[in-house]
Amino acid sequence: MNHSISLTVNGAQREFVLDDPRVTLLDLLRERLHLTGTKKGCDRGQCGACTILVDGKRINSCLALAISHDGANILTIEGVARGDQLHPVQAAFIAHDGFQCGFCTPGQIMSAIGMMHEAQAGNDPERIRECMSGNLCRCGAYAGIVDAVLEAQAGSMDESTQRRSA
Repeated sequence: MNHSISLTVNGAQREFVLDDPRVTLLDLLRERLHLTGTKKGCDRGQCGACTILVDGKRINSCLALAISHDGANILTIEGVARGDQLHPVQAAFIAHDGFQCGFCTPGQIMSAIGMMHEAQAGNDPERIRECMSGNLCRCGAYAGIVDAVLEAQAGSMDESTQRRSA
C-alpha cells in the first residue's frame, strides 16, 4: 500500500509517495532527495550525525519515520546557508576549527542551531556540552565546537539586542 506525504524541505514544498511506511527521514533525504549532508552514522540514534531540524526542533532523522512527519517543515545542513553567506554557526565552526574529518560536522551544526533556538544553554560552556552531548565527534574537536557555539550565540544575542533597540 502506498502512502502520500507532503514535507517542506529547506523551504521547498515536496510531495512523496512511500511504498514502505518504515522509510526514515534520513533515508528519504539521502536517497530520494540526494541531500547527503545529513550523515548516516550509527543508524541507531546514538551518534547525532543525522541531526536535522523538524518544525524547529532537533531530531535524529535515522529514528524518525517519514510518514509520521507528514506536513512538517524540515531544515537540513543544505538549507542553512543563504547563497554564499554562511550561517553564523557554520562560520564560527570554521573560525574555531570545530571539525577535523568533517563527518559529524553537519549534525553538530544542526544541533547547535537547534539548541540556540531552544535557548537552553546561554553562554555556559558546560551547559553547551550537555545540550550537545547527543552529537559525537570521533576526532575530539569538542573544544572548537564549544567555542564556535559560544561565538555564534554571542553574535545572535547581539543581533536580537540590536533589533529590540532599533
